[in-house]
Order: sequence, then C-alpha cells, then structure tokens
Amino acid sequence: MTNFIAKASFAALLAIASIPASVSTAAAASPERGVVIDVQYHRPPPVYRGCSPVMAVRAARWSGLRDVRVVNVTPRRVVVAGRDRRGWDRMTFANVRGCPLIRR
Repeated sequence: MTNFIAKASFAALLAIASIPASVSTAAAASPERGVVIDVQYHRPPPVYRGCSPVMAVRAARWSGLRDVRVVNVTPRRVVVAGRDRRGWDRMTFANVRGCPLIRR
C-alpha cells in the first residue's frame, strides 16, 4: 500500500509541476504575442509662404520672357532676367505668396 501511495503522490507532484511549463510554452506560440506593425509617417511637403525662384521663373516665362534666370533673391523681392522680342528685360516679383509682379 505504501508503494501505491508513493507512486500516486509522485505522479501528482509531476503533474502539478508540469502545468506552468506547458502554459508558458503555449503562450509563447500564441498569435496574441504583440504583433509589430511597420508604419511609415510621411511629412507633408513644406508650404513655401513666399515666392520661390521656380515660381518666379514660371511666371516670367508665362509673361513672354525666354532664357529666364534668377538674378537676385531678397526677403522682399525676386528678380529674374530674360529675353523678349526687344532684347534683355528684367521682371521683379514680390516675395510673398502668389508672386505678384512689382516691376517689368
């Protein structure tokens, strides 16, 4: 009888000791383990508040100047030069939004 009680208690001890080991292994294999998602945040393009030289060149070309190049950029104005039908000409744009023409 003592041999039976010894074997039964050893089996119960072994069963109780194996429960935490099987739970941790099952938890590691579960799909709920913290999924990592790659997210790429794109910054919006910068808003240029003034008249960029590219915008001034486009406006000058639209007005009829050819071979347009930027001559001077200051905080208040953007000056471009190019050729028209009569020869070399300059256009001055205000360095604010929309590139309004100051002088031709």
